[in-house]
Amino acid sequence: MFYTIEELVVQADQEFEGSISELMIATEIETSGRTRAEILDLMSENLKVMLASIDNGMTENTSRTGLTGGDALKLDRYIKSGRTLSDTTVLSAARNAMAVNESNAQMGLVCATPTAGSAGCVPAVLSTAIDKLQLTQAQQLDFLFTAGAFGLVIANNASISGAEGGCQAEVGSAAAMGSAALVMAAGGNPHQASQACAFVIKNLLGLICDPVAGLVEVPCVKRNAMGASFALVAADMALAGIESRIPTDEVIQAMYQVGQAMPSAFRETAEGGLAATPTGKRLKAEIFG
Repeated sequence: MFYTIEELVVQADQEFEGSISELMIATEIETSGRTRAEILDLMSENLKVMLASIDNGMTENTSRTGLTGGDALKLDRYIKSGRTLSDTTVLSAARNAMAVNESNAQMGLVCATPTAGSAGCVPAVLSTAIDKLQLTQAQQLDFLFTAGAFGLVIANNASISGAEGGCQAEVGSAAAMGSAALVMAAGGNPHQASQACAFVIKNLLGLICDPVAGLVEVPCVKRNAMGASFALVAADMALAGIESRIPTDEVIQAMYQVGQAMPSAFRETAEGGLAATPTGKRLKAEIFG
């Protein structure tokens, strides 16, 4: 069992030949009492839901409120136009992240990773890795176990709840999980994965949770897109050998402290930020009367 990122890196290197996914599986066996086969079956089901949620969100349909829907398909068409300014790999991740969260807003089935509001980041990064790196089924599961290992540390030492720590704790955590897993999928080592995690959290530090009308739609859908984009850039930085000056565990602790200091108006209460703008208030009135 590991409780910090430092312990995660050391144990993966010393006891599991550098495999974070194997460390996570062993931890799950220890804490849940399930067999390896049962754990793999459960994660396989999560994988199916994640990939299906991307396809389900790639439509013109809107949510019941009308606040969101159709943007993933717009970005898909733009990518296919060949006129993009950004790399298509990054844009594909952004598109897939929006698709998952638009599916969620339409009452579709998603895998909370680590929450429903941030469910787009990890599937988006994974789906991009599947295309870019030609990941096998086993490697896809390794990706998810690795992401889970980092999420476990973040949840135990900071928060994955927007109501407790702002969106830095939701999209920030999700993007960090995806970035770390991507590093490992691309052939990096546990230390490099930890650096990618740090880069993401550092640069989303202080991100507030301000859902318009209290719904997980605006700005959540587009924040997942940006979080997925951050994850890819951070992974490349880590694989390039760039290091975080602040240790990852200290970065996570800083996120916790920032979340605790954040006013309640910025922690999923819909009392501040975008939710408190004139348009945000108008949309709330139109939806709820």
